[in-house]
Amino acid sequence: VQLQASGGGLVQPGGSLRVSCQASGFRHGYKGIAWFRQAPGKEREGVACIETSDGRTFYADSVKGRFAVSRDDAKNTVYLQMNNLKPEDTARYFCATDNSPFPCVVVVNSAGAGLDIWGQGTQVTVSS
Repeated sequence: VQLQASGGGLVQPGGSLRVSCQASGFRHGYKGIAWFRQAPGKEREGVACIETSDGRTFYADSVKGRFAVSRDDAKNTVYLQMNNLKPEDTARYFCATDNSPFPCVVVVNSAGAGLDIWGQGTQVTVSS
């Protein structure tokens, strides 16, 4: 099983960027995808999550109203649309999942503790 994150880059403050997480090798589908980020010298932070059972989403307070997570089941891909980006959003963004179902609110608030399957991450830099 594998998660492949892509779409990062350099964007100016106030700009938008969409990163993707493609899942492969999941025989029975993935249980949900959560996004995390980590900046140099800082701890990993939960960002957003989408549950595959009913499509419910959950966001960290720091991104609520600016970020949106969605999924395309036909492509086994989850997207994180990031709008009104700020310099403090600069970080490496990771997607993660697990072989067992998980509640989004728990994994985001715990910064992904217990999740077993992680992608390699994609760098997002917000700077003028």
